[in-house]
Amino acid sequence: MRWQRGRRSDSIEDRRSSSGGGGLGGLPIPLGRGGGVVGLVLIVVVALLGGGNLVGGGADDGTGTGSPFDQFPQTGQPAGGGSDAVPGAPDPDAELVDFMSFTIDDIQQSWTRGFQSAGRTYEKTRLVLFRSAIRSGCGSASAATGPFYCPADRKVYIDLGFFRDLSQRFRAPGDFAQAYVLAHEVGHHVQTLLGVGEMVDRETRADPSKRNDLSIRQELQADCLAGVWAHSTYERGILENGDLDEGLAAAAAVGDDRIQREASGSVNPETWTHGSSEQRQKWFRRGFDSGNSEQCDTFSAED
Repeated sequence: MRWQRGRRSDSIEDRRSSSGGGGLGGLPIPLGRGGGVVGLVLIVVVALLGGGNLVGGGADDGTGTGSPFDQFPQTGQPAGGGSDAVPGAPDPDAELVDFMSFTIDDIQQSWTRGFQSAGRTYEKTRLVLFRSAIRSGCGSASAATGPFYCPADRKVYIDLGFFRDLSQRFRAPGDFAQAYVLAHEVGHHVQTLLGVGEMVDRETRADPSKRNDLSIRQELQADCLAGVWAHSTYERGILENGDLDEGLAAAAAVGDDRIQREASGSVNPETWTHGSSEQRQKWFRRGFDSGNSEQCDTFSAED
C-alpha cells in the first residue's frame, strides 16, 4: 500500500502510556451493532443518504460494543510499548502509528466526500491506541479483546500488538491486512451514524432469537463497507500488487469457523456471531469489486 510517512493524524488518541484501569475483562458481546429487517440497508443507505456510491466510483466498528475480533484468541501481549516504555527511547511502533494515521485519515476523507455528495455530513470517529488495557465509553477491555468500536463514545480502539498476532498466529501479514481491520471498524462507525445499530437493537429486543443472525449480517456489512473503501484506494493508485490478497486473508482469519477450529478443533455454526471466513471474504470482495455501498445489503441476502 502506498502511503505517506511522518504525519500524525488529528483523529488519533495515543493512550499507550496511560492505558489501563477498571479491570481487564473483555467487552460484553452486544445485542447487535446494526441490521434489522429485510431491506433495512437499502432503506438507510439509499433513502437517508439519497442513494449512490459513498466511497468508491468517482468519489474522492449506545448499547454494547463488540468487535469482529473480540473472540480472537490473542496472546494478550502488548505492542512494543509506546514512546514511554523506556523514558526518552524511540517509539518502536512509530512507523505503525504513522501507518494508522495515514489510513484513518484516508478512510475518513473518503467517507466525508461520500456523505457530502449525498447532502449529509460525516462525523469523524477517533482511533484510540492503547496498551494492555483501556477504559472506553462501553466499559473496560484488555488487549485480548482485540480491536473494537464503541458506539457510546463513537471511537475505535486498537492495541497495536493485535497486528503481531494477526500476522504470526493467523497468517494474515501485510499493511493492507491492518488497513482492512481499521476500515472494518470505521464501517461500524458509519453504521452508527446511519442509525443501523439502533435499529438492530430494536429488532433484537422485539425478537431475541434474531440476535446472532443480525450480528452476523452487521459484521458482513462492515466488511463490505471496508471493501468499498478498498476499491477507492485502487482507483486512486494507492493499492499495490498483493494488497487485495492481504485484505482477503485478514477477512478469512477472523471468520467464526476458523477461530472456533483454532480454539477448539470443532465448528458450531449455531453459535456464530460474525460470519464464516468464506462469508467475510465474499462481502469484502463484493464491496471491493463494486465500489458501491448499495451492494452492501447483507440483510436482504440469503447468506
